[in-house]
Amino acid sequence: MGKVFVVGIGPGNYENMTVKADRALQACELIIGYHVYVDLVKDHYPDKEFMTTPMTQEVKRCQLALDFAGQGQTLAMVCSGDSGIYGMAALLYELRGEAGEPEIEVIPGLTAACSGAALLGAPLTHDFAVISLSDRLTSWEKIKKRLEAAALADLSIVLYNPASKGRPHHLRKACDILLQYLPGDRLCGIAQHIGREGENHRLVSLRELREADADMFCTIFIGNEMTRKISGSMVTPRGYRNV
Repeated sequence: MGKVFVVGIGPGNYENMTVKADRALQACELIIGYHVYVDLVKDHYPDKEFMTTPMTQEVKRCQLALDFAGQGQTLAMVCSGDSGIYGMAALLYELRGEAGEPEIEVIPGLTAACSGAALLGAPLTHDFAVISLSDRLTSWEKIKKRLEAAALADLSIVLYNPASKGRPHHLRKACDILLQYLPGDRLCGIAQHIGREGENHRLVSLRELREADADMFCTIFIGNEMTRKISGSMVTPRGYRNV
C-alpha cells in the first residue's frame, strides 16, 4: 500500500517552502494538484511525474491520489499555503473514510495569513479571524454572520478569496457589512502575489478598501482598534508595553 503526502507549499516560492515539505516532494514518485500549484514546484523536481486537474475538480483530484496510493505509489498532493487551511487535507480524509489505508500524512505550509502579514509588517500579533469570501461552498448568509461576529469581537480579520471574475463585488459587499460596525478609517492592508512574480502590498483605510481592485491573488488584512501604521508598516500591538 502506498502513501499520500498532503503538502502545503507555502506562497509559491521555494524559499518559503518548509524543509519537511521539500523532503516529502523529494520522496514521492508522483505530484498531483491544481495546475497553478504544480507549476510553482515543477522546476525544482524535474525527475517526478506530474498530474493536474482544473479548478472545481477537487474531489476527482483527491480520489485519483487515493487510487494511485492504493496501487502502491507514494505521491504528493500539493496545496498552496497550508494543506489544512482551505486545502485538500480534510477532503482526502473524508474520501478515505474509516479505512486505515492508504496512509495520509499532512505536511503543513506557510498560509497567506502569515506570509502576507510579514509583507505588511505585523498586523496579526493579537487575536484574529480568517474568513473566505468565496460562496461556492459556503452561503453568503453564513459569511455575513462570520464577518459581523469578527467585527463585533474586535478581531483583526484576514480575508481570503476576496474577488474573482464570477464574484467581482464580494469585497465591496464585505466592506459594507464591516462598515456597519467599524470606522471608515480603520487601517487595512492588501498583499498581492505573495512570494510570486509581481509581489506587492499597500495600506488603505477600510473606506478605501471598499473601492480597491482585488482578485484571487490578494489577501486582505483588516486591523482591530489597536492597529496602527508605524514607519509605513501595519502593526497590531499585543500590549506588552502596557504590562
